[in-house]
Amino acid sequence: MPWRATQVPAPGRTAVDFEERVDFARLRSYRLDRVRAALDASELGAVLLFDVNNIRYLTATMIGEWARDKMTRYGLLARGGHPMVWDFGSAARHHQMYAGWLRPEDCRAGMVGLRGAVAPEAGLFEAAVRELKTVLTEAGVADEPIGVDVVEPPFLFEMQRQGLDVRDCQQVMLDAREIKSPDEITLLSTAAAMVDGVYQDIVEALKPGVRENEIVALANKRLYEMGSDDVEAINAVSGERCNPHPHNFSDRIIRPGDQVYFDIIQAFNGYRTCYYRTFVVGRATAAQRDAYVKAREWIDAAIELVKPGVTTDRIARLWPRADEFGFENEMACFGLQFGHGLGLGLHERPIISRLNSLEHPVEIREGMVFALETYCPAADGISAARIEEEVVVTAEGPQVITRFPAEELFVTNPY
Repeated sequence: MPWRATQVPAPGRTAVDFEERVDFARLRSYRLDRVRAALDASELGAVLLFDVNNIRYLTATMIGEWARDKMTRYGLLARGGHPMVWDFGSAARHHQMYAGWLRPEDCRAGMVGLRGAVAPEAGLFEAAVRELKTVLTEAGVADEPIGVDVVEPPFLFEMQRQGLDVRDCQQVMLDAREIKSPDEITLLSTAAAMVDGVYQDIVEALKPGVRENEIVALANKRLYEMGSDDVEAINAVSGERCNPHPHNFSDRIIRPGDQVYFDIIQAFNGYRTCYYRTFVVGRATAAQRDAYVKAREWIDAAIELVKPGVTTDRIARLWPRADEFGFENEMACFGLQFGHGLGLGLHERPIISRLNSLEHPVEIREGMVFALETYCPAADGISAARIEEEVVVTAEGPQVITRFPAEELFVTNPY
């Protein structure tokens, strides 16, 4: 299959003088230019960002997974202005010292309540919005609509109380993030290469008596050793847990003949993987092999169709309807026959499924990177096959960057 060969590099982590690798200054400039262009094309005067992926895309700042659900750091870009970030305490001082691409005065301390732990009556929301209004007034956009991606209700209510016209800007930011630069694609490919190696560790460890959570622990350890900056989640699903897919892991002991599938979701310099592989421990049954063949056929057909100009409904139509593999409707099986963009976020554009793509198709464009995943329950009623490949859209066709062998069902430690 021609798309099996990949031309996407996955160089080492360290910059060197003898190879062209990731240029982070170029990466930051590309992302800022994309946000500015998306903002200019919108009706908004500014974007106010609480989504940590959007903040990182705009400002190239992050303070770890801890910040993902705290809703206390935020970024701002006003039309024609410079990116700004309000960060947690001393993190702002750190940015002033080390984030030379930001103006020191644009790195400010900020805290608005830690999701209600400090009640709105303390006045932190009121003070933050008052400061924000001053910045917007100085930028000349205070009377224009202000876009917000995700926000705590008290912050939103305070913005409205102080007279700001608040709109949604998540779509603006997803517009900006949709097309990946060569540097972003290299980071995505490097992240996938890390998971390639972890799957080798998994197949060597996968044998009767090991528990699902032990494999999860092994994978976490190896990924952080290899340079991951966030292991977001690892699904480990075996035996009778395979059907229906529970989207988690447990302490189940893996037994001879079990079908087992994993999803490794982690990030390298912020750029994520979503990377399933299915194995059988010791020996495989005809039902398990048949399910795997079907899942492989569905994903191969989807990959073959990937090229600029194709619309996502054409891919979704290749996959079985919900009632063809045991579900009452497309909502009930959403995420099983599925495609989703990858970048700083796990779910970017395009989202491909029968639930949304048939009536609202999206055109596939060069520079998109997305994962395609299929699922097929086995005739034995408990086993299932799950396969996922990450694809880069090029003018010449798809380039697959997930390279651990998956053409046939992989039997570990065969008897």
